[in-house]
Amino acid sequence: MAKIEKGSWVEIKQVVLQPEERARNLPEDTKQTPYVMRMSGFLTADAELGDTVTIRSLIGREHEGTLVTLNPSYSHSFGPTMAELLHIGIDEEAK
Repeated sequence: MAKIEKGSWVEIKQVVLQPEERARNLPEDTKQTPYVMRMSGFLTADAELGDTVTIRSLIGREHEGTLVTLNPSYSHSFGPTMAELLHIGIDEEAK
């Protein structure tokens, strides 16, 4: 694997709660899954994917976790555009 250089923008993951540590009132399938945090920041030392690393967040805090991604991006969306909503502000201003 290729080394990722110190200072690179990366994403880590960290298990916050193991399944047995999670609340008892959760749905059964949720209870069986670890509670995982994903966080982006700047790598504090050279590393490879899968290594346990420390990152420094944008506000300067350090966090430790497993290195999972170099140059992470956002892939979520709010769904397709709803044409009915596009003119709400425009229509109100025209009144």
